[in-house]
Amino acid sequence: MSIYTGRGDDGQTDLRDMSRVSKTSERIEAYGTVDELNALIGTIRPTGHDDVDAQLREVQNHLHVVQADFANPDPDEDDPAIRAEHVETIEDWIDAYDDELEPLTSFILPTGSDHGAQLHHARTVCRRAERRAVALAREEEINELAVQYLNRLSDGLFTLGRVVNAREGEPEESPSY
Repeated sequence: MSIYTGRGDDGQTDLRDMSRVSKTSERIEAYGTVDELNALIGTIRPTGHDDVDAQLREVQNHLHVVQADFANPDPDEDDPAIRAEHVETIEDWIDAYDDELEPLTSFILPTGSDHGAQLHHARTVCRRAERRAVALAREEEINELAVQYLNRLSDGLFTLGRVVNAREGEPEESPSY
């Protein structure tokens, strides 16, 4: 099977149901940004922290589900879709890591160790993916849990960035105003 088909040369692409849309559609912007986030997370692994790496691997699989969810304008009951348990998984991780972290008393700068700073970067891309998903939801009906998942994941990536930095002895810096 060839990797190229030429079907996208006219600026159109296929959705899961084989309908064709512009590559600039809100739907393509949403799942394309999720794809970017997934690739970015792939550059962060391995962090050297087995628990974080296992969770990032799971997140990458979740993000494939988000992409499939967004690429499907007319999902069936058995199609891949983000479910409440995906959101709850991220919440459980955040809650568990909160015990390892000092409570926040102010905003922090997105910096630290290489992996910690990369996780903060991933959080910002996740927020952009969430904004793209919200824009799509204004135009078309989508699985609202996918938007909720991206919102919670950005919090999870923030927490993972803090955890990695703490484990690597990197102090958190507050902005000066």
